Amino acid sequence: MSDHDTSLRTPIVAVLGHVDHGKTSLLDKIRGSAVSEGEAGAITQHIGATAVPLETIADMAGDLVAVDDFDLPGLLFIDTPGHHSFSTLRSRGGALADIAILVVDVNDGFQPQTEEALDILQRTGTPFVVAANKADTTPGWNPNENSPIKPSYDGQSDTARQRLDENLYEIIGQLSDDGFSADLYWRVQNFQKNIGVVPCSALTGEGVPDVLAVLMGLSQRFMKAEMEIDVEGPGEGTVLEVKDEQGFGATLDVVVYDGTIQEGDQLVVGGINEPIVTEIRALLQPQPNAEIRVENRFERVDAVAAAAGVKIAAPDLDEAMAGAPVRVVRDRDVDDVIADVKAELAEIEVDTEEEGVVVKADTLGSLEAMANALQEAEVPILRAEVGDVAPRDIAVAGTAREPEHTVILGFNVDVLPDAERELEQSEVTLFNDDVIYQLVEDYEEHVAEMQRAQQETILDKIVRPARFQILDDHTFRQSDPAVVGVEVMSGTINNNTNVAKFDNNEPDRVGELSGIQAQGDDVEEARAGERVSVAIDGPTVGRQIEEGDELWIELPEKHAKILEQELNDEIPADELEALSGYLNKRRKRDPFWGK
Repeated sequence: MSDHDTSLRTPIVAVLGHVDHGKTSLLDKIRGSAVSEGEAGAITQHIGATAVPLETIADMAGDLVAVDDFDLPGLLFIDTPGHHSFSTLRSRGGALADIAILVVDVNDGFQPQTEEALDILQRTGTPFVVAANKADTTPGWNPNENSPIKPSYDGQSDTARQRLDENLYEIIGQLSDDGFSADLYWRVQNFQKNIGVVPCSALTGEGVPDVLAVLMGLSQRFMKAEMEIDVEGPGEGTVLEVKDEQGFGATLDVVVYDGTIQEGDQLVVGGINEPIVTEIRALLQPQPNAEIRVENRFERVDAVAAAAGVKIAAPDLDEAMAGAPVRVVRDRDVDDVIADVKAELAEIEVDTEEEGVVVKADTLGSLEAMANALQEAEVPILRAEVGDVAPRDIAVAGTAREPEHTVILGFNVDVLPDAERELEQSEVTLFNDDVIYQLVEDYEEHVAEMQRAQQETILDKIVRPARFQILDDHTFRQSDPAVVGVEVMSGTINNNTNVAKFDNNEPDRVGELSGIQAQGDDVEEARAGERVSVAIDGPTVGRQIEEGDELWIELPEKHAKILEQELNDEIPADELEALSGYLNKRRKRDPFWGK
């Protein structure tokens, strides 16, 4: 066997950013500009990716990129912004993308998904450039179609430049808050230490040459070693998506980042339960001209070499997972390859508990990112899987012992139709979002809401503290029941509660409060500061109680404990005052009462 050639593969570029900041339009612009340069044939569509060769980049970037300065073959853009979770796809423990563009709307600054993308870039250590998009919307801006940004920027009026600068420095400041040192890219000396911010417009094409130039420069300088691959070695890749295709059944959209994949190769893919071993029936690429009928959307190819996007048709792929590793076996022992795939999947094992929430995510990488976020928020996970919400997820979530765990958190997933019906009939709550920390926030708010509701129910059932005084000359009836006028000093008095009088810090029950009247009308309760007449079953005025006496609502010890320890924040200040007065008296005799 000849010594295998090593060659430099194309760097894989991910485009990340908040939902309407222009990820898709920037990609479309890069593709479109190349087409208008008469280079239509040069750009090739792959499954889920677009390959832009170096010559085309040099043509589009003008003086910014000279072909002779580079030996990397170009750039492969992952063009599935719908996988915002692409940022969470991985290869061998790192991010699948070698390099990234973070698109930020220059007027809108950082948004939740921007922060999330940065978080993932930071965690995976992926180099990136910030495309400060929509620079052309700056008031007073004079567009220069497809121009590099510096001459266009220098040619603007002072006020337009000033306005744009304010927005750019806002972005640079936000990057700094997140721990990144950044500057306008033409001022950056060392791209390893500083992030370059490139003002651009996906609409006018201004600054797009610069984005391409910075990406090429970063790749050439810092990633050349990592781009060296064994061209003829067995292919390795990551599943972007598992899709049913007419005539093929379940297929895999895969990005190949090493070696070559050929029709007929034996393949090992990460599956929901076990790695799947299968044989490639067909490798499919999009047809080069887009006008053809849908049935022939794909053409078959014999082999693809890294880096490339390709659709793989093979038997038994139903249980394959998005984000899982794909390995060609070729001349290795199939058990070794299965062990490799298992080891890579084991890196993503999520720690699960006996009790917790159910988590579903669209890819393994996003499942891992979800698990990290939940761990930080101290939310236990009972089960975590890749895939849409299915009936069994609802069954599992429904068995939780704690009400706050009867929850499914779904990241970027759908609910299967039969699960929809079950969800409606179950106690299970589903949260579904494509921003991870939005999901965590929604869940935390849900738990807080449940706790509030729970405390309100407890409060309704608990005897509330109160201190009140019998007014002089306000005895309306001496006994059976005694009816007297009182002033509520602190707390709230309610009907059907026991009344006590302290004698030497020992409460002596004198009777039961059986009625309250305010201005001649029956009422349920009276609060601090109110004067009302009350009926007390049991005592006689002049014997057990006297005018001028201070009376208390008698608190059961268990209720006093709950009020002091759990509901302290829920009750008004005057009730707290009544509670501490009552506890002080009781604890003078028994220091541990109510503790």
